[in-house]
Amino acid sequence: MRKLLLSIAVLVFVVPASLSSENKSFNRERTYDVLHYIMRLDFDRPAKIVKGDSTVELTPLESAISTVDLDARDLNFEFVGLEGSNDELPYKVIQPKTLRITLPREYKPGEKIAFRIRYTAKPKKGIYFVDELRDGNRRIHSSQVWTQGESEETHHWLPSFDFPDDKATTEQFLTAEPGETAIGNGEFLGKKELENGRAVFHYKMNVPHSLYLTSFVIGEYNKVEDKYKDIPLGYYVYPGQEKIVEPAYGKTKDMFALFEDLTKVDYPYNKYDQTMVADFAFGGMENITATTMADSQIMLARLEFGRPLVEDLVAHELAHSWFGNLVTCRNWAELWLNEGFATFLEAVFREKAYGRANYDGKIRDEAAAYMGYAVGQGNIDHALFNTLADASDDDSMFTTVTYQKGGSVIHMLREELGDEAFWKGVNIYLKKHEFQTVETPDLIEAMEEASGRDLKWFFDQWVYKRGFPRLKVAHGWDSRTGKARLRIEQTQASTSANKVPSAFRLPFDVKFETSNGAVTRTVLVEKRSQEFILDVPGQPSKVEIDPANKIPIKHVSYSAITIR
Repeated sequence: MRKLLLSIAVLVFVVPASLSSENKSFNRERTYDVLHYIMRLDFDRPAKIVKGDSTVELTPLESAISTVDLDARDLNFEFVGLEGSNDELPYKVIQPKTLRITLPREYKPGEKIAFRIRYTAKPKKGIYFVDELRDGNRRIHSSQVWTQGESEETHHWLPSFDFPDDKATTEQFLTAEPGETAIGNGEFLGKKELENGRAVFHYKMNVPHSLYLTSFVIGEYNKVEDKYKDIPLGYYVYPGQEKIVEPAYGKTKDMFALFEDLTKVDYPYNKYDQTMVADFAFGGMENITATTMADSQIMLARLEFGRPLVEDLVAHELAHSWFGNLVTCRNWAELWLNEGFATFLEAVFREKAYGRANYDGKIRDEAAAYMGYAVGQGNIDHALFNTLADASDDDSMFTTVTYQKGGSVIHMLREELGDEAFWKGVNIYLKKHEFQTVETPDLIEAMEEASGRDLKWFFDQWVYKRGFPRLKVAHGWDSRTGKARLRIEQTQASTSANKVPSAFRLPFDVKFETSNGAVTRTVLVEKRSQEFILDVPGQPSKVEIDPANKIPIKHVSYSAITIR
């Protein structure tokens, strides 16, 4: 998911007094594995009510169970029973969001249980009803019904296990009004006409996925069709807005080709739809095979300055097909694994389409955005491994740290390893964990396997610790020895409470410009204060730390040393 970040705002983020979360598990205990959801949905549009008739099929995991707890917030239950039975099962609602069902007997691991649950809801989250919008006699868009599942909003309209580490297949029967189209996940299996022009659209997603990626959009749309290899591409736009497809989505196939080429992993699903909606709180959401995007963002493609922003959005959401959908963060503390890679791949597409300078500029902008955010927090921002991400119905984890710092750190990992080892590590990571959930140690293991190097230091300081290095660089020239003197001090505030490293490990180049030409020397900074004596061909007129910006997350100030 990508926030609508056309300008970077400084967010207020309160850090709890206690930050001792190292021993806390951010995973959720599970006693069962959901295998399949069937969602049969109708809507009372004027009342904004969802009428659900859903099936949840599951099996116990490690031991027998006699009760099942499903996430369900503010649902009004009309029937809870086993699939195929008219007999109700005992159940109770435990506030704020638990439906506890008592089974007719004890079920053992491997046995399947399928519940049929009928209910109504007026959801505060998860499903959003949008009214028709007109400008005089001109209709801008029809009324719409659409979902937003991340982080945990689906249980507002579907009894479920609403946490990313459970993956299940899904099936949708979506009732639409006359003239409307319903767009869902996976294969479209047909449309059943009802009385009065209404229709039920049937979709099935036969690849297991985390529930927050389940989605649908219902409204009046025209579909523009295309294809990448054998993968159908659908662009769902408002009637009369078909011309927006080329400037907004025209590079989608190029992005497919690049991401497949770099990862050496083919797009893993059977279609890819992109649909615009109104009043969307984010730029887009990577719902599996059916990305949802804010119409306000897509329409920026009509303007020259807006097209790079839209291209970034399209690349970001498509990148999630590999990073987020194929491999999914196991818990929300690990969200950076989804969003960091997707943000990084925005820059990677720019590199392919527009050259390395464009890539470098975007990486610099992302790093600067993060550092501005961190300074706004008094340099006590959360780490990429977000020990503050305890939020089920909370968007506080969708920060500049998760996105911009995440993308910048992936860039630094690429620079540290070099392209060959880096992309080999990406391939190992994706192939080993495809259709599974992941945590940061899985990425570390893949990158260490690909590079043959110990990378724990890298992930410790950039992922598990907070903040960024502040460097005071002083330089001088010793005419007696004909050597340059370089002193580098790390001045970032570091305490046991803020978890900012006292000394970052920083391998980078130093460029010296002299009357006899420019030269580059490599240094390894790993102490709070270090001094280097370096051979250069003449007295430097200028010294530049990390000229290639391989470590963009840093603040550098320069001064001269007087040598007597």
